[in-house]
Amino acid sequence: MFTAFIAATWLGAQVQTSLAQTRPSISPSEVANVSPRKENVQRKEAARSDPHTTGFVTGAAQSTEFAIAQDIAITLASGQETGPHGEVALRVLPMVGNGGSRNIIDILSLAGADMAIAPVLLADRLRGSGTLGDIRNKLVYITPLFVEEFHLLARPEIQSLSDLAGKRVNLGEEGGAGAVLGREVLNHLEVKVSESNLALDAALEGMRKGQISAALLVSGKPVSFLARYGQGDGLHFLSIPYSKAMLQQDYLPSTLRHEDYPEIIGDSDSVDTIAIKCALFAYNWPTRNERFPLLELFVQTLFSRFPEFLGDGHHPKWREVSLAALLPGWRRFQPAERWLEQQSGGEAALRKAFGRFLEQKPISNPPDREQLFQDFMRWRERQQGR
Repeated sequence: MFTAFIAATWLGAQVQTSLAQTRPSISPSEVANVSPRKENVQRKEAARSDPHTTGFVTGAAQSTEFAIAQDIAITLASGQETGPHGEVALRVLPMVGNGGSRNIIDILSLAGADMAIAPVLLADRLRGSGTLGDIRNKLVYITPLFVEEFHLLARPEIQSLSDLAGKRVNLGEEGGAGAVLGREVLNHLEVKVSESNLALDAALEGMRKGQISAALLVSGKPVSFLARYGQGDGLHFLSIPYSKAMLQQDYLPSTLRHEDYPEIIGDSDSVDTIAIKCALFAYNWPTRNERFPLLELFVQTLFSRFPEFLGDGHHPKWREVSLAALLPGWRRFQPAERWLEQQSGGEAALRKAFGRFLEQKPISNPPDREQLFQDFMRWRERQQGR
């Protein structure tokens, strides 16, 4: 394992609750809907005010994605070495985003936004649409992360999806993952609702007053903000069925359990739902840009200290993360690829070659990609043992 580099500093009260920089005039709904009309993202320039701060765009403040960013900032702050005037080599600044396509746009356009947690599905669609031009060389990934579950919280009188027909349902901020994908899923399931786009806390208040029947949040379980609501409030999760015919390519089946939300889900109960994958994306800074070594330092520090995130003091979603896992169709940030190759004895290179093999020789109805790779590795070991 690499010796840890100079750790990141947690900025405490200085965590941004909004993106103060000017954003490009691109409608999130246009991007999310994959409009065929191309838009030009403002030219990305490195921030000059603080060359030691790396900006980390994440989900809403109540989301697990924001909690993950906090985990990173706080953990990497430990063991920090400072200069004679208290200066540090690296700071990690969580920046509140909407958890959807806007997060990708922020990486591509905001000077202070170096990376973001974003749904892979929306990143794929954004790249494929050409709405922002060719982003294949601008956007790279550092590592796949975990799955984000659909949490559909409903009032007591709502017992099934069909009960939501004609009712007011909050899908979250326009352009966010909940609004874009929640609308898509409900349409697929032929559930016609009256959509609202409030922040989660405002939506829950509306549910208490009977003004809103249900609220959707797409975020990794357990979401601590939701876990506060007990069964006494009468709020409960609705099941979202996984349909292979409609959802197989883009969504995954998942389950919300009692241990995830002990105050909402009964001891022996569970709620079926769906999920999407998310990843840590980054802007592909040129190697001569001052932001490149800063982001390289972040990767080396995060990867070398990754085992620390697997303990009980951190969010359980960390245990789903495999740093060496591949993200099909995307290039990994080169320092991350190099670190993995050095640490894994070439496994990352094998995964890369395996990915190219699958792209050149697609398999009809392939099993899970990771399982297929593990089968390949076992076969390779047997061949070497002959």
